[in-house]
Amino acid sequence: MKLHKKHVVHLRGVLALVLALMLTTGLSLTGSAYAKDKVVSQESSKLLGNLSNALAEVAEVARPAVVNISTTSTVTMEENPMFNDPFFRHFFGDQFDHGQKRKFKSSALGSGVIISADGVILTNNHVVKGADEIKVILYDKREFKGKIVGTDPRTDLAVVKIQAKDLPTIKIGDSGKLKTGDVVLAIGNPFGLNQTITMGIVSAVGRSNIGLADFEDFIQTDAAINPGNSGGALVNTDGELVGINTAIFSTSGGYMGIGFAIPSNMARSVMDSIIKHGKVIRGWLGVSIQNLTPELAKSLSMKETAGALVSGVEKDSPADKAGMKRGDLIIQFDGKKVEDSTGLRNMVAGSGPGTKSEIKIVRDQKEQTLTVILGEFQEKKTAKKIEYENALKGITVQELTPSIRDRMGIPENVNGVIIANISEDSPAQETLQIHDVIMEVNRKAITNISDYEQTVSKIGEKDSVLLLIYREGASIYITIKP
Repeated sequence: MKLHKKHVVHLRGVLALVLALMLTTGLSLTGSAYAKDKVVSQESSKLLGNLSNALAEVAEVARPAVVNISTTSTVTMEENPMFNDPFFRHFFGDQFDHGQKRKFKSSALGSGVIISADGVILTNNHVVKGADEIKVILYDKREFKGKIVGTDPRTDLAVVKIQAKDLPTIKIGDSGKLKTGDVVLAIGNPFGLNQTITMGIVSAVGRSNIGLADFEDFIQTDAAINPGNSGGALVNTDGELVGINTAIFSTSGGYMGIGFAIPSNMARSVMDSIIKHGKVIRGWLGVSIQNLTPELAKSLSMKETAGALVSGVEKDSPADKAGMKRGDLIIQFDGKKVEDSTGLRNMVAGSGPGTKSEIKIVRDQKEQTLTVILGEFQEKKTAKKIEYENALKGITVQELTPSIRDRMGIPENVNGVIIANISEDSPAQETLQIHDVIMEVNRKAITNISDYEQTVSKIGEKDSVLLLIYREGASIYITIKP
C-alpha cells in the first residue's frame, strides 16, 4: 500500500500545532483547565485525532513488511565442574564423563524487514549469526524457512532470503535527509511480542565510536527499542525505511531512551553488494588515520579544527601512489567535508574500487588536492596462533601493520611480528610480553607471519629458542626453554 502525501498530515506540523495550542490555551492533562465540568474542545479533539490517524496510517503502511525472525543454534559448553568433584562422584558414580563437552540448543528472537516481493529480508548480523535454523514469521502469521544470503559483521547487517512471492515490501527512504527532531516510528518484535510500534524523534545523526561495529554512522532515537527489536524498521513520517534498529544503550537491559539504527543508505549499499557479489566490496585508500584533537592541531601548527590526520601510509597503496604523506590532514573527499576519521572511513568504504577521487589535504599549512584511484579493501587475517609443541607454544602473533606501528610507537627500522596474546600454558608465558616485537628467531630475521611460522615449525620439542625482541624502545635477546 502506497502512502500519498496529500492524504497524510505531516506529523511534525501536527506536533507543532499541539504544542502551540497547549502554550496558547493552557491545555494540560493535569492543569486547572480540566475541571470537572469541562470537556475536551472540538478543536483539541480534532487536532489530536488527526495526529492519531496520521500515526495509524504510517504504521499501517510500514508494519506488513516487518517480520519476526526466530533462530536456533547449537552451543557447546563444558559440563558443570561439580560433576568432577570426588564427593559428588562418590554418591552418583561415574555416569558423568570427566571433562565432557555437551551440546545445547539455543534459541533467539529478532526482527527483519522485507525489501523485495520475492523474499529478500534485511536484518542484523547478530540476529542470525551462528544460526543452524532460521524461521521467518510474516505479518499475516505465515511461516517460512530463511536462508542467509550474506552477512557483513563490519556493519552488523545481514541479508536473508525466503521462498515466497508477492510479499508486502517497504520503500527505502533517504536517511541522509534525516534531521535531529524528525518524528520516527520503530517497528519490531521486542521480547517476542509481534508487531510492536513505538514513536519518538531522531535524537542525533552520525553517531560513531559506539563500539558496536567497525563502520558506524548510527541514527540515535528515543523511540523505544528493546531486545527483539534488532533488525526491525525505523521509518519516517512517509512510511519509508530510514534505518535498521540495531542496539540500545542501557544499564538495566531495557529501554532507557537511547537507541541506535543503521542508516538506510548504508544498509542499501551493503545489501546491494551482498546480493550482487556475495560479499561487501569496499574502497581502500591505504592510510592509518586519527582524529585531529586541539592538542595535535596546536603541536602541528594547524588552524583547522576538523579532518582526518594521516598517521601512516602503506607502501604501494593508492594513497602512497597519489603522493600522500604522514602528517597530511584530509579535509575533503570528493567535495564532501571530512569531519573526523570515522567520516572519512565511511566515505572511502562506500566508494567502489577503481573510483577516481579528489582528496583535499593540508600540508605545511597549505591546501592542495590529490587525485587517488581507490583500491579494493581486503580482509586480512593478521593474527595467528602457532600450535607447534615447542618453546613457542601458545604464542599468537600479528603482522606489524602501519596502524599498529603508529599506535605503539614502533620505529620504522624495527621489523618483525608483534605478540597479540600468550596462553597460560605457554613456556614463554613468564618471559615474553604482549606487544613485544619478535625480530629474530634463532638468528633468522622475521619480517612477517609466514617467516615466523616457517622458522618456528622447525624447532624441536626440547629445543631452547633464542629470540631478538623489541620492547619499550630497546632490542634485547631472550632465551626460551621448553
